[in-house]
Amino acid sequence: MSAILNCNISFIGGGNMAQALIGGLIARGVPTTRITVSDPVEKVRALLAEKDLHVTDDNLAAIRDADIVLFAVKPQVLASVLAPLKGLLAGKLVISIVAGAEVATIAKLLETDRIVRVMPNTPALVQTGAHGLYAGAAVSTEDRELASQVLASTGLTLWVNSEAQIDAVTAVSGSGPAYFFYMMESMIRAGKNMGLDEKVATALTLQTALGAAQMAITSANSPAELRKNVTSPNGTTQAALEVFDRAQISQNIQTALAAAQKRSQELAQELSESTK
Repeated sequence: MSAILNCNISFIGGGNMAQALIGGLIARGVPTTRITVSDPVEKVRALLAEKDLHVTDDNLAAIRDADIVLFAVKPQVLASVLAPLKGLLAGKLVISIVAGAEVATIAKLLETDRIVRVMPNTPALVQTGAHGLYAGAAVSTEDRELASQVLASTGLTLWVNSEAQIDAVTAVSGSGPAYFFYMMESMIRAGKNMGLDEKVATALTLQTALGAAQMAITSANSPAELRKNVTSPNGTTQAALEVFDRAQISQNIQTALAAAQKRSQELAQELSESTK
């Protein structure tokens, strides 16, 4: 983490994900004096100013002394945000968490190839994110380490070997929290239907999800092996899993993630075309 402590980091966009990363960096010891945030919304700037950060609504001013510039804006405003900065990021590491924005798209808009593309996910808000990172050959080992340190402040960081794999990351972890929330909703509803108070059903479901995740993370066994270990022959768990199998839940989950991957590819193509 020592390298990042000596860097000036500027965020273009101060929304929830940027705020999560900023909170993680501060918790890891990055001085607030080294963090600048540019955002057009006065309410957002006021909130960030309370953390003793440098805040502004001027993107040009924000990047002037930056070593690392992290873009956290909506895809639909990407071109308008990047256009005034074209040719001004020489010597700076660019990190993008903009959904669907391919490295080539950003490189064309900024005239730089020192770019790391990241697909984060919302559990970063509670420092348990899972972030997929990709960078081209122009990004040095040192820059990769800096990017890892920025993202690791809010969770797991994993590099992928090709940009196409970012679409798979999007399907698995980027959209992934919603899949688990969906499962939680269904379990809570089932508990209520079986007579449990909603608060009891919710508490049992959420703690079970937390416990299962923690077991999977810390165990030497795979999730498949852990599932087998809690499935007694002719028991209650087997009865439930047999219903899942008859409904082809596993196959449907794989089909659903493939649909998410395809949509990620389409969104990237749409964004690329819109910025030509």
